[in-house]
Amino acid sequence: MSTASPSQLIVNPGKSLSGSVGLPGDKSISHRAALFAALASGESLVENFLVSGVTQAMLGALNDLGVEWNLEGTTLTVTGRSLRGSNAPAGPLDCGNSGTTLRILAGALASAGIPATLTGSPGLRRRPMKRIVLPLQEMGVPIQASESGTAPLVLSSRPIGQSLKSLVYTLPVASAQVKTCLLLAALAADGPTTLHEPGPSRDHTERLLNAMGVPVVHRPIPSTDQAYETILTPPSPLDLTSLHMTIPGDISAAAFLIVAALTTPGSQVTFPGVGLNPTRTGLLDALKQMGADLQIRDPRQLHGEPVGDLTVRYSHLQATQVSGGLVVRMIDEFPAFAIAAAHAQGQTVVREAEELRHKESDRISAMCSGLSALGVPTQELQDGFIISGGVIPGGASVGPHGDHRLAMALGVAGLASDKPVTVTDANIITESFPDFIPTLNSLGADTIVG
Repeated sequence: MSTASPSQLIVNPGKSLSGSVGLPGDKSISHRAALFAALASGESLVENFLVSGVTQAMLGALNDLGVEWNLEGTTLTVTGRSLRGSNAPAGPLDCGNSGTTLRILAGALASAGIPATLTGSPGLRRRPMKRIVLPLQEMGVPIQASESGTAPLVLSSRPIGQSLKSLVYTLPVASAQVKTCLLLAALAADGPTTLHEPGPSRDHTERLLNAMGVPVVHRPIPSTDQAYETILTPPSPLDLTSLHMTIPGDISAAAFLIVAALTTPGSQVTFPGVGLNPTRTGLLDALKQMGADLQIRDPRQLHGEPVGDLTVRYSHLQATQVSGGLVVRMIDEFPAFAIAAAHAQGQTVVREAEELRHKESDRISAMCSGLSALGVPTQELQDGFIISGGVIPGGASVGPHGDHRLAMALGVAGLASDKPVTVTDANIITESFPDFIPTLNSLGADTIVG
């Protein structure tokens, strides 16, 4: 059986899952660690780095900027060139299908004043970029998007010694990518920059920058409902300390296997060293609302990030409702959550999640379409969806719409369906979790790839 870049994945029901899973490094932290190490002075060492399509896009861009790095297995070594030490690239920087790469690179290049063009796949070039372009322009960054407000983004050079303007800005939607972009640009500002968000987006950037000597405050705003503020004060002199860290296991990658264990009868799976950053554990909270048997042992800190050992057991799930701040804390996990909802008794309702329409696919439409094809009653809402759960009939072939998370979610749907589920174009899974299918098989799943 081949497990490398399958074009089609068939998942047969009927096998329980059991074992322990060593997770790949967190994707969000891997992106940031590679880029921030390049902005630092000296050599950084990053262990358990995620090696996947999306992080290769970041490393390729760093290479084009003249940054030296070496990757041996999952250990990444980066020789930092400081904020303004990178070269202007000879051609456009190809960010592949990675919105994170494009948006946070834009912030780093804005702070460095380096001219560059950022582009990517057709799917990436459809994603909205005005949300970073407009505030960057307010800061004095010479940046332009396409007429439709998408990539390619073109940044012009800024004279050495010329600072950007400090900013007080309210993000219309809580977004860690937008926040990170603006915080990186704020490193070159003439004073503190304050960002307000309507919810608690993930705070990996704040934790990493603080560890590198940059004063960043991230806190709830008193007398508000879920609103947060982040304040960055550029240090003087601006000299970021190099990184020496091990990246926690990716909770977003674990999400699919967590739901697989919860919904497949007789299953019990343990995830040692998984990241438990509270801005990322919304899925666990939502699943607990549904009656999931989740146990965390040995909670601890790993280079400033909370981690623990998570054990998941098969559970009889009940429908729930998700909205508000919980949406932000599980924004990448909704494809996995939708499979849990399809098994849960009753109607699960998700609202205030319109941001899902602007991911690698329109995840609201794509997820409802995929589940409907598998016989699960769904109702698409403008800002969410309703799933009437209880059973997944299966017996159909479904496509992931070029979305790695959708492909994994649909594969998980076949583990406890009535009939096998076939996922086409399953090679997209390698974008974020190259070993997903071998990991499923190691736990006892019955899959066929080809």
